[in-house]
Amino acid sequence: MLVTIEDMTQSAPGQLELVRNFVNTLDVEEHTDELSSPEELSAWLGERDLLPEGVRVGPAALKRAIEVREALRRLLLANNGAPLDEEAVETLNEAISDAALSVRFAPDGTPALAVRGSTPGAVIAPIVAIVYEAMVNETWPRLKACAADDCQWAFFDRSKNHSATWCSMQVCGNRAKVRAYRERRADSAAG
Repeated sequence: MLVTIEDMTQSAPGQLELVRNFVNTLDVEEHTDELSSPEELSAWLGERDLLPEGVRVGPAALKRAIEVREALRRLLLANNGAPLDEEAVETLNEAISDAALSVRFAPDGTPALAVRGSTPGAVIAPIVAIVYEAMVNETWPRLKACAADDCQWAFFDRSKNHSATWCSMQVCGNRAKVRAYRERRADSAAG
């Protein structure tokens, strides 16, 4: 995947960038998925040091990871003004119900959530732990999914008033404005 300057300006702070990247493993517009096999999921998590030691990534873990990714996308749409999807919240709760999360302290005294276990939920629990930490430190509301139905790319809203709606004003924002303009013209011509 080519990283653009716009990608860099949309990046999230700290580990929240891992969540943004995880959601963006599915490109809705291009219909491409970086996580189409257990091996790809294992490699993706391993490259980012998110795969708990001793955890095997099989078909059940892949299925759960995809469910979590799409639940996170729906929560990011809620961060962008869509109604909160209660099923997405339940999916997250259910997805990690068989994983053990506990508080651990780094040598410098910094607390973090640690994952134990070897279940399918343990595979995805590190991502959910990052989401939890982002909610606690209040960076979560700025991570959003593009409001364009044919995009839904995850981006970090760096605007002063937290009002960004599209991942790209030049692409998705422009498409929405052109669509709205055409609809207004069609309505005025019909009326």
